[in-house]
Amino acid sequence: MTRITLQPSGKSVEGLSGDTVLMSLEKAGYALPNNCRAGACGECKVKVLSGQFDQGIVLDMALSQEERRQGFGLMCMAKPISDELVIEWGTADARPKLFPPREGALFVVTDKRPAAARVVELHLRPVGQPIRYWPGQYVTLGDPRQGFPARAYSISNAPRPDGELVLQVARADGGVTSQWVHEQLQVGESVKLNGPYGTFIGDPAVDTPILCLAAGTGLAPILSLTEAALRRGFRKPVMLLLSARSQADAYAQGMLAWWRTRHRNFDYKITLTREEQPGFLHGRVDAVLPGVLSDLSKHTVFAAGSPEFTASCVQTCQRLGAAPERIYTEGFFAIQQPVVADADHLLATP
Repeated sequence: MTRITLQPSGKSVEGLSGDTVLMSLEKAGYALPNNCRAGACGECKVKVLSGQFDQGIVLDMALSQEERRQGFGLMCMAKPISDELVIEWGTADARPKLFPPREGALFVVTDKRPAAARVVELHLRPVGQPIRYWPGQYVTLGDPRQGFPARAYSISNAPRPDGELVLQVARADGGVTSQWVHEQLQVGESVKLNGPYGTFIGDPAVDTPILCLAAGTGLAPILSLTEAALRRGFRKPVMLLLSARSQADAYAQGMLAWWRTRHRNFDYKITLTREEQPGFLHGRVDAVLPGVLSDLSKHTVFAAGSPEFTASCVQTCQRLGAAPERIYTEGFFAIQQPVVADADHLLATP
């Protein structure tokens, strides 16, 4: 048994004999970036401040000899061999540091498909270096030179080794950029993205039941957060409640059904506000949530949608006992400006 201490927070986790540092952190709920898990990509590189570890076999292109001399290691392969290992990772409250945003990252549209009545889904592959991001963050997409200003769209998938990003773009009344995406942007075209932005990533070390609330394309960051949590083996119950105007507006139902079948701790419900259909709830979230979960005193809540929707969710969840410091929100405005947070002072969106 080894103690792994995170600095500057001073928080620590216990590591079992034979486990890598990455495995120990993930078991404790800490989402250290990683892709290959084989010492080849360098995503999990951190500085070891004290203690000894067996680095194993890793590629020089992922961890150079100079970086080794400076104390860096790849945590996907590193196994502690001392009683304590101190690493430099996260902020003072043990949340992950944000990746610096990039401008003009080149991507190719590899797929474009309808997701709902007014939503199209874009699949984008990077031409060069992938954008590094945390689940729940967003990028901006547009073509200002052609008169289509950059607009913010949440990434709906958890990070993947190939760097693919999935965006769900709703057609906005009078929105020239969303009209361009829906009517003109074609598969095979190149686009430039800026990002990532935003702080709607919560606390990766959370160890409580989770409630996710989403309306419209507010589902996108919720999907990313949920996929990442389930993929890393999160064991607490996760309930997702999606609000849509009609059955035609409720998308990603196939993915949600697969998650429910694949992960016993995940469940979801859909409520429709403008029609009644068999198998769906009916009414706004503030009306139906008490019948889904009546006591939120032990839950962490993530809510994303319009500012009015998220404000209503906060009021309803607090009325059901949710602690204010465990409620994270992302309010989508008609024109959203990029939010670049201080990497050393990460706070949840108020």
